[in-house]
Amino acid sequence: MSRLRRPDATRPMRLLIAGGTLAAAALVLAGCASPGTSASRAEGPAIVATTTQVGDFTRELVGSSAEVTQLLTPGQGAHGFDPSAGQLLALAGADAVVVNGGGLESWLDDAIDASGFDGVLIDASEGIELFGTADHGDDHADQADHADDHGDHADHADDHAAHDHGDGNPHIWTDPELAERMVDNIAHGLAEVPGVDAAEIEENERDYAAQLDALDAWISENVATVPVERRLLVTNHDAFTYFVDAYDVTFIGSIIPSFDDNAEPSAAEIDELVAKIRDTGVDAVFSEASISPKAAKTIAAESGVSVYSGDDALYGDSLGQPGSEGETYVGSQVHNARLILESWGVEPSTLPAALQG
Repeated sequence: MSRLRRPDATRPMRLLIAGGTLAAAALVLAGCASPGTSASRAEGPAIVATTTQVGDFTRELVGSSAEVTQLLTPGQGAHGFDPSAGQLLALAGADAVVVNGGGLESWLDDAIDASGFDGVLIDASEGIELFGTADHGDDHADQADHADDHGDHADHADDHAAHDHGDGNPHIWTDPELAERMVDNIAHGLAEVPGVDAAEIEENERDYAAQLDALDAWISENVATVPVERRLLVTNHDAFTYFVDAYDVTFIGSIIPSFDDNAEPSAAEIDELVAKIRDTGVDAVFSEASISPKAAKTIAAESGVSVYSGDDALYGDSLGQPGSEGETYVGSQVHNARLILESWGVEPSTLPAALQG
């Protein structure tokens, strides 16, 4: 299994240098709003969220009661991210930092050290067992059994000590059931932050969980109409481990054979993927919105299959730009599921009321 890229050896020095410019950054930022921030802060705690997904989850939970500053912007992957001096300043003043966890933010420890952050650190991956795509269908059937286990978050609360993230895939949110557990972790963490209205967090979590339940049920219902042997998927990089596990999809391969979108495929790996596509009868190759579609288009052309790119690319590492179908987590997953189903020849059913509007 490919390993996540180790942090760049020069990154700690860059972060320390950036940390030394916090005072200057404060002067620059004093009169303007921070990028990725919700409505201007009046009162209430300051929350920093790392990725677009946990940023969206956090905003759903806090509503207008807290300021949420999101470090990564739409279309930006987390693997090779370097926080700016202004972002380190936001970390320094934060009451809490919400992270995806699972090893996704390899730069996080250095950033926290450089910023001097001393608030509440909330790990959305806590208690969730991570695994790789190669493990799909072997030892994780319990996580794929949505019909029986959906929403049973409390049963997992005491399991964290037994779970070793190791080299597991950190793209947890691609399974809506696991996304719901991430939201639950964030809600519990936020409730411990001074100044947060715990009752409001609880109410917002309940409402959002209903949307995630409806999302999972809608995807399950539609995927069930496709024979298992036709549920084949090829993506730009290995970001959909938990989606394929949740819905019993066969992952044929990815153009970048890693869950780090900074990795590059070798010529031999490309030839092997083209052969797999031809041998298995895959009908389409999916690019991703945050990754160049060039390699996906080339491989699709060599394989004689369709390519989904541009507005039809999947949302993998990042949510979409404002106004796009992938602007929110729920919207991104509806978009992804719809396109994958259409590639299998299925016209998805009407969205449930909880997902409309």
